[in-house]
Amino acid sequence: MLKKTVLIGLCIVGSLLFATVGAAQPCLVVGIVYGGPITDAGYNQAHYEAIRQLQVNMPCVRVIQAEMVGEGDAEAVMEMMIAQGAKLIFPASFGLQTAAFNVSKRHPSVVFMHPGGFRLSDNFGTYFGMPQFGMYLLGAAAAMMTTTGKLGFIGGLPIGFVLGNANGFHLGARSVNPEIQTYVVFTGSFVDRVKEIAATNTLIQQGCDVIAMHVDSPQTIVQAAEAAGVYSIGYQNLAAQNFAPRGWITGLGFTFGGLFTETAQQVIAGTWKPAHLRKGFADGYQALAPFGPAVPMYVQQNVLGLLEDLNAGTLQPFAGPIKDQAGAVRIKDGEVWGNDKMGSFDWFVEGIIGSPK
Repeated sequence: MLKKTVLIGLCIVGSLLFATVGAAQPCLVVGIVYGGPITDAGYNQAHYEAIRQLQVNMPCVRVIQAEMVGEGDAEAVMEMMIAQGAKLIFPASFGLQTAAFNVSKRHPSVVFMHPGGFRLSDNFGTYFGMPQFGMYLLGAAAAMMTTTGKLGFIGGLPIGFVLGNANGFHLGARSVNPEIQTYVVFTGSFVDRVKEIAATNTLIQQGCDVIAMHVDSPQTIVQAAEAAGVYSIGYQNLAAQNFAPRGWITGLGFTFGGLFTETAQQVIAGTWKPAHLRKGFADGYQALAPFGPAVPMYVQQNVLGLLEDLNAGTLQPFAGPIKDQAGAVRIKDGEVWGNDKMGSFDWFVEGIIGSPK
């Protein structure tokens, strides 16, 4: 619950709820634009929770927020935020990068921070977690829980970062059982409830008894897996566990509240510098979800041990040799892929069933 805040104003922009919340005489006005609903238990909710944490940490900040913003509306929405005094804007959707960059060029005194983007300028920076490395832990947990030796992974689109998440998940699973198989399917969209249900059921029919994913909201897939009596692994937001009281194993959620707070403090102090920030568990950008009640203590201890090794740098999930599905070596012996390579995947690792196209 927000502390020391008051509702300053509401207006409707098309079908968008445009809300301003915070101090009457703010130390900083911050705008945040969501591509979807802030109650999706996924990507958008993770950003909403981050902005709430910012307000708890800095009650003097006023926040202007708009949800369900399409790419075609984004520039106008951000311009309206700037007209209301915003000096820091989080365009919290990958698809809003171009719109935000266009607006940033017109307003050089406003700082923009975009999630996962590749653009950089004097007033435009980016941030994200390191989910592919976290997926290694989730894959290990899944491998210790499966009884069929078959895991399912549902992706939105076959882009590099999604392939990297599937690969990290499978490599973690194979560290437990070298013979395990991961079946990967794509829905063609990061938000499609009907296709997500169909994909979940298809994977279960193929024998998969643990389902993981990379879509905007894990809610639908987690609920479908729970209804079918199989395990689920969450992604994007820690709230996903609420939808699987029996079959939840664990998950990965983004926790950007500290980053948002630090960025706001830097903007106020005039010390903010543009950068591509990519950080993981140890830096507070992402967190491992609590384990479900069905997860034995030995599984929990093993996964937490891997987390310690990852944070210490002694675990390198993408250390060669690593082969692709055809048996060709893609990461050579002695070679280690770091976070800068996670968008470069156009292939699946050995043992994954499915096409990376």
